[in-house]
Amino acid sequence: MHVLTIGAAGMLGRKLTQRLVQMGELGGKPLEALTLVDVVAPEAPEGFADKVRLIAADLSAQGTAAQLIQTRPDVIFHFAAIVSGEAEADFEKGYRINLDSTRDLFEAIRLAHIAEGYFPRVVFASSIAVMGAPLPYPIPDDFHTTPLTSYGTQKAISELLLADYTRRGFLDGIGIRLPTICIRPGKPNKAASGFFSSILREPLVGQEAVLPVPDSVRHWHTSPRSAVGFMVHAATMDLSLVGPRRNLSMPGVSATVGDQIEALRRVAGNDAVRLIRREPDPVITRMCEGWAPGFEATRARQLGFVSEDSFDDIIRVHVEDELGGAT
Repeated sequence: MHVLTIGAAGMLGRKLTQRLVQMGELGGKPLEALTLVDVVAPEAPEGFADKVRLIAADLSAQGTAAQLIQTRPDVIFHFAAIVSGEAEADFEKGYRINLDSTRDLFEAIRLAHIAEGYFPRVVFASSIAVMGAPLPYPIPDDFHTTPLTSYGTQKAISELLLADYTRRGFLDGIGIRLPTICIRPGKPNKAASGFFSSILREPLVGQEAVLPVPDSVRHWHTSPRSAVGFMVHAATMDLSLVGPRRNLSMPGVSATVGDQIEALRRVAGNDAVRLIRREPDPVITRMCEGWAPGFEATRARQLGFVSEDSFDDIIRVHVEDELGGAT
């Protein structure tokens, strides 16, 4: 089994690599080679004795996609993207990175398929940003995609491409619409939704955090641990059960900001909650009004995808995985 991960230096890419190395196999086949790619060279995974290629490359650069699949990886995880806030601020960069590079990858696979029958499993990291207001709650599986951000539009177009290249038999694709990842470890990124993590992450280590929206804002979340589990399951499951609708909204936890804060209180106490400082931001609040409040995710659950059942569990996952089990 040879796995190519594009976007391997990112948070989910790193955690996926760690999970694969721990498993030592994928889909019942021994993991023998890893190709890890990002705009900065990813770090070599610890505990993996077989072949590893670490590549610093821009997927949107001409010819990069064809070079990456020259060794014909069996499974391709495609995380490479810039986040919502950056895609909105830089229109051209968003379309180049989030859409054009995805099309380049699919085209490189198509040409290799025509030349020699190459047919990899492609797991595409999509987003619930493909949905746009007005939205019902919960959002059903067959709800139409009407994104209201450039990022969401880029992901939605990529979903259509994935489905069409799969329908034409060039690749075996599945798109995973990830909920907002919470709690995201490390430093804040440029995602507009970053406060969902920061109001928990910082207080858990005794630091102040800023809350820019009302407690009533509701959104759809899952942990990094579950997100990695989605990707692994997507890489190994029988995709004939998915049918032609190859893009799935993943399960998660629907919670208001107030629910998050009360979960923090239950897990870490009042001292942690007191570190949240409210600084209303009308711009971010207006953006939140168009975000997905929650999904039925019936198809994904029936196909074996699982997430946490409560926000308390999401916080505990962060404490276990990032803080050594202690706040």
